[in-house]
Amino acid sequence: MNGFSFIKVLLPILGAVTFFSFSSAEKLVILHTNDTHSTIDLLPDGTGGILQRKAIFDSVRNVEKNVITVDAGDVVQGTLYFKYFKGDVEYPLLNMTGYDYRILGNHEFDNGMEPLASYYRQLNSIPLSANYDFSGTVLDGVFKEYDIKVIDGKKIGFFGINIDPVGIISNKNIEVAFKDPLITANEMASYLKNKENCDLVIAVTHIGYSKINDKATDVDIAESSEDIDIIIGGHTHTLIDPENPDEYPSLIPNKNGDNVRIVQVGKQGIYIGKLSIDLEDLPNIKGENIVYELIPVTNRFPADSLDKNMIAYLAPFKESVDKANNIVIAKSRYELPKERLGGLANLTADIGYAIGKEFVDSLRNIGIDIPEIDMSLMNVGGIRHHMAQGNITEGQILATYPFSNRIVIIGLKGSDFVDAMKVSALKGGEAVSSNVRVVTDNSGNLIRVVINDKEIDPEKEYVLVTIDYVAQGNDDLVSIANHRKIWEADEEISASILRWIRNQNALGLEIAPDSTPRFVIDVSEQDVFTGKSVEKP
Repeated sequence: MNGFSFIKVLLPILGAVTFFSFSSAEKLVILHTNDTHSTIDLLPDGTGGILQRKAIFDSVRNVEKNVITVDAGDVVQGTLYFKYFKGDVEYPLLNMTGYDYRILGNHEFDNGMEPLASYYRQLNSIPLSANYDFSGTVLDGVFKEYDIKVIDGKKIGFFGINIDPVGIISNKNIEVAFKDPLITANEMASYLKNKENCDLVIAVTHIGYSKINDKATDVDIAESSEDIDIIIGGHTHTLIDPENPDEYPSLIPNKNGDNVRIVQVGKQGIYIGKLSIDLEDLPNIKGENIVYELIPVTNRFPADSLDKNMIAYLAPFKESVDKANNIVIAKSRYELPKERLGGLANLTADIGYAIGKEFVDSLRNIGIDIPEIDMSLMNVGGIRHHMAQGNITEGQILATYPFSNRIVIIGLKGSDFVDAMKVSALKGGEAVSSNVRVVTDNSGNLIRVVINDKEIDPEKEYVLVTIDYVAQGNDDLVSIANHRKIWEADEEISASILRWIRNQNALGLEIAPDSTPRFVIDVSEQDVFTGKSVEKP
């Protein structure tokens, strides 16, 4: 490629990012990603894509002398590439992309520890974790607590901090001694700064920016710290935009009043974060002097500039994925966004409710005594994609519901359901069936739960359709674990949903769920369904 062609490739890629500056031995560039979630191909809007990401990495490496690349977890789960191939696509392609450091996300555990250990032992990058102790497990010896790079005489220390697995990662998929993130982060940073004499200390985390429960966040770590300079985060899919500092501030004062630079780039590889550090400012650099930019990942690269080895490796996997994505099984009347409240959440809960009722009816028809279904609860975290208006494909459903969860029917006391709804309401809502309304105040605090026009009876046992992951008390819905198990499906939820949707199509019906939110703000003492007074138990 001649010089003119090289410039043509690069200029449209980075937009406003300053790129063709003279490289300096005194400059360090850190490129970082998080929560790419198996986004191998370009998204429908032409963003994301691992080939495009690799092209940007290579372009920066071509003009900058000192480049370090970091991923902050959840590189898998979310498309058919992981559903079908269990990591055979993502991990080799990420090796080809060339990361220096990687940490675990929670979804890396979705298939259990043994396959994870197999993949991670083949990494070209250095896997970091300071607060997961895997001693005596298949992951024993795989991770380093920290690592130090020396660049132009300056010592750059990295360490990893992972999320509390309780309520997030299924117990059957992880075996680990978990150490407190705040305590561990401060101990590790102090060691790197004061014992190893690091000039720059960087925490790579997968715990999240925003507070969604009582667990530690990146902001908590920054505020409690003295020796951390940068936090490269993931988990909450937060797009920390330096052009919009008021929404999610990137600069957070530490205990001494000095700014820590926190960065995170959303999800699905739509952006790469770029940190630029003047090495001559070390070790006394302030967060505000660390330049932070977002590089959009787009389809603006010419096809012949993309990595040919990656294309060749990907080809057979892509053929299988494309085939599933071309099998049309139904039509959706509306666009159904992937949100906590509304159409797709409602559809998922209502499908679960319908499947549960079908099973109960079939057993009752042959004389088996089983209670009627009262309601359905599905976790919106299990819904990974939105549904566009028009054709629905088999691949789309498999990717939207990628987890190996199964539908279950359980008996649960009303008080335990109420406790779960208190958590759900504060998180912004969950997927509940059409006969349920969860009533809150303006701050998301629970006021009451209404089922079939009646306030829930805390002492009554209700029959609930959900999935095994939720039934175990995961997604912070701890009280659901206090259930009585009645039935469990023998197939993954995606198969159950595929069958239901195909049946709707066979009946000549479009997919057209009610989009009315089922988590509602209390406006009066009247019933949220009928406008009449609520009948108290």
